[in-house]
Amino acid sequence: MRKMFDNELIRLNNLLVEMGGLVETAIAQAVQALRTGNLQLAKRAIDYDQQIDDKEKDIESLCLKLLLLQQPVARDLRLISSALKIITDMERIGDQAADIAEITIMLSEVEIKYPGKLELISKMAAAAVKMVTESIDAFVRKDENLVREVIEYDDIVDALFDQIKFELINILRQSGEYGEQALDLFLVAKYLERIGDHAENIAEWVLFSITGRPMAAESSVDGKLAAEGQKPEAGGI
Repeated sequence: MRKMFDNELIRLNNLLVEMGGLVETAIAQAVQALRTGNLQLAKRAIDYDQQIDDKEKDIESLCLKLLLLQQPVARDLRLISSALKIITDMERIGDQAADIAEITIMLSEVEIKYPGKLELISKMAAAAVKMVTESIDAFVRKDENLVREVIEYDDIVDALFDQIKFELINILRQSGEYGEQALDLFLVAKYLERIGDHAENIAEWVLFSITGRPMAAESSVDGKLAAEGQKPEAGGI
């Protein structure tokens, strides 16, 4: 019975990796469509949203099956409950990738084109994809160090968002003719910032699945131990 349960947990890991791959592709295609004005690519990015939703349902069904038909121990229970939280964040990332693609389609109908090269948005997208990829890798590998790297990397995404906002403000000051497009690109940057936030949420749930403590609790414990001159201990239930 335990071997069958372990096989289902492996299947759960595989499904999460597949869903993560769909999310990564959706983000990459949406941003590439924005850079190139490729409407077919934008439409494909939107289509990925349905595939992501379907994968979420598959994982949710498997998790509920494991909870109802098996008797998971505390560590397994944390893993399954974390997976349910993780797929919610990944589904929202898929929604935001689709939103970026829809903005690309709207921008294609505008006669006055934005003069920038969208380099910062591309960098921000790459950073957000990196966070998503590594947060899923951390879940599969049970890697606490990688979790912390993902959480720290959110600062890079936030810094890029601030740079993009500053650039768009400057463009608006120089010429009002790009105002509508600047607003659309600000929304793209905001969606990418949210993707980073969702990836950070995923990482925090991964940490909970490993240690049994939420990130806020771990930070509190580590801070108290540091104040007392002690080193925090890894582990949990």
